[in-house]
Amino acid sequence: MDGSTLSAKDKGAGEASPAAEAVGEHHVLTREELIAKVRAYHPRVKSELLGAAYDFAKTHHGEQKRDSGDAYYSHPVEVASLLADVHLDEITIVAGLLHDVVEDVEEIDIGEIEVRFGADVAELVDGVTKLDQIEFSSKETAQAENFQKFILATTSDIRVLLVKLADRLHNMRTLHFRKKPESRYRTARETMDIYAPLARRVGLYQLAAEMEDLAFQELNAEARRAILYRQEELALENADDLERIRADLTQLMEMAGIPCRIKGRRKAPYSLWRKLERKSISFRDVADLFAFRVIVQSTEECYRVLGEVHTLWACIPDRFRDFISVPKQNGYQSLHTTVRASGNRRVELQIRTEAMDQTAEFGVAAHWGYKNKQYGFDAESAKAAGLDPAASLETISGLLQDGADAREFLEHAKLEMYREHVFTFTPKGKLIILPAGAMPLDFAYAVHSAVGDTCVGVKINGEIKALRRPLKNGDVVEIIRGKRPSAVHGWEGLAITGRARSALRRLVRERDTADFRRLGEGLVNQALRRAGIDPVDVKMTHTARLAGFETREEMAEAVGRGRISSADVIQAAFPGYKAEPMGDPSKTKVDSQHAPLLVSGHDLTPGVTLHLGKCCCPLPGDRIMGVQVPDQGIVVHVASCPKLAEYDDKPDLWVDLRWTELARTDAMAVGRIRINAANTRGVLAKLCAAVAQSNGNIVNIATVERQKDFTELVMEIEVEDLKRLTQILAALRSLAVVDRAVRDQEGEDDQ
Repeated sequence: MDGSTLSAKDKGAGEASPAAEAVGEHHVLTREELIAKVRAYHPRVKSELLGAAYDFAKTHHGEQKRDSGDAYYSHPVEVASLLADVHLDEITIVAGLLHDVVEDVEEIDIGEIEVRFGADVAELVDGVTKLDQIEFSSKETAQAENFQKFILATTSDIRVLLVKLADRLHNMRTLHFRKKPESRYRTARETMDIYAPLARRVGLYQLAAEMEDLAFQELNAEARRAILYRQEELALENADDLERIRADLTQLMEMAGIPCRIKGRRKAPYSLWRKLERKSISFRDVADLFAFRVIVQSTEECYRVLGEVHTLWACIPDRFRDFISVPKQNGYQSLHTTVRASGNRRVELQIRTEAMDQTAEFGVAAHWGYKNKQYGFDAESAKAAGLDPAASLETISGLLQDGADAREFLEHAKLEMYREHVFTFTPKGKLIILPAGAMPLDFAYAVHSAVGDTCVGVKINGEIKALRRPLKNGDVVEIIRGKRPSAVHGWEGLAITGRARSALRRLVRERDTADFRRLGEGLVNQALRRAGIDPVDVKMTHTARLAGFETREEMAEAVGRGRISSADVIQAAFPGYKAEPMGDPSKTKVDSQHAPLLVSGHDLTPGVTLHLGKCCCPLPGDRIMGVQVPDQGIVVHVASCPKLAEYDDKPDLWVDLRWTELARTDAMAVGRIRINAANTRGVLAKLCAAVAQSNGNIVNIATVERQKDFTELVMEIEVEDLKRLTQILAALRSLAVVDRAVRDQEGEDDQ
């Protein structure tokens, strides 16, 4: 399986996207060329069916043109060609040729497709047509609801998804022809959020990587250019080392008598950008910036190669992964190890068989072939490789069964699609595969919903541990259960999977509502007293109707959630009353003064004093915990704050907390970052420009240390939430002058 046109091949870090360069020059396959391409791997292909579909698409798309100026029929032909690149069956390729006809040609309906090309083709075309009609609106709720429909439609037949992914890839290759920037941006964002992760979910890594690169080029062209420049710079620096490593590796395999192919690869720009976003490392410290793949004939030889490599070069602890004995959910198998090779250079090695390499490149599409003289998907072959197409999307569609509303579904489905995995076991030895970073509650819900609902504690490897402890590969997890469902408010912060978090939210929703109502009533009563009005004298039911609510409870909840202010309630009760200006709600400061509006928790005592920890500067989006401090009240910390280690043996002082809706949508916070940068002329200007381009507002800069070669700075930056701070950190790490940029959690607390 070649796959050379399915996705762009590496051509060097300094080049533009190969797919983008080729548009406008690429030859559109003729009818005979497409048939010959399919016949090359499927000799018994029904040429008449394929040719009829080609002619039908060309005729009925007629004079239609694409934004590039090409005849429209070239698009379905390209989609069919992409599907042929991964050796799919003729029914899927015919569906690729016809996927736009029903939607774009008024006189053609799905009934005519069935009569002319058969029920199987019609079913696939109908499925893809319905997907095309699902628009991922910019409105969050509409986008989420449509994403639900999309997932449910793709789980019926994996070929529907494969046709749609090929369709999206070709549209991305021609995206730059669109004249409207907002249209290009919307399609690129949709591709990055939905289609590329889905491609990874079913193992189509090449296709996903090209879609990500094309989307990244549209969404953040400057960052992509910076990363390409840095890659090229480092490649030139390390060229001699890399050639020496390749030669040493080749010689090692020859001496060991292991026939193999050795391929070098360079990490894709977007993949590097994501790593810089997630990890507190500099560009040079990316372990797999340069990598080699060693491809052998058998599983036994994979482990022989590993032994030879570790004998020659020292492996780096915690960088070894065995995905052969425990494959990923999409069937991916390979050995990964990082070693210190020639020139003390860190290099990642991926060791796999030819069959594993096919699955690694093409995922579910690697398992189409002949069986019992019929060409099609070989379910037994896929299962033997650890790949089940339906199961690949099962954990996503399963969110619907656990009470997730549309927005929760979209949020957590994206997380499920992006995360790598950790492998854990029940006490009886059953394997439970979870996303990396998963915690005991995720494990409990993966076992069974009833186990998650009644979870009150956990034993990990025989020892009682906190529920906030992330699970590691090989952990044996035993869930301690209570007699009845008893989820604690805020426990969704102790889980990362959509299934667990949605189920926990379902359990605490009523208590959550009561909590907001109690908070809202308190805020209204407090505001009334401040205005010199006794709350007893106010008819709240009547006031609620004047404010546009059915009941006083609904009004109180709206105040508690930050949807309206207590001043709005007073205005409804006393229209002539002039309330003191409270400021713009969209700029509510995340500070201790406003903490009661921003932080909530089931176990919070009404009126208790809240302080936001100065040590870690919590931001909306952080998982937060509270600690009761004598004579001070409750201090709010980020869950990862080093200060919390002082209270590990004092669980009675812990309080589960969460951000309110106001904090998540209408607040501004100050995040603190620490930067180590080269002490060169203009370095401060470059740092400030990177922050400004990422929509951050610098409120303070302090120099911690300054030496001849480097300077260490602490910046305080006003941001909306954790996501914005993470984007700023990634932008800083991509600068050549920056050696290290991390979130600072070393400040003095106010305890």
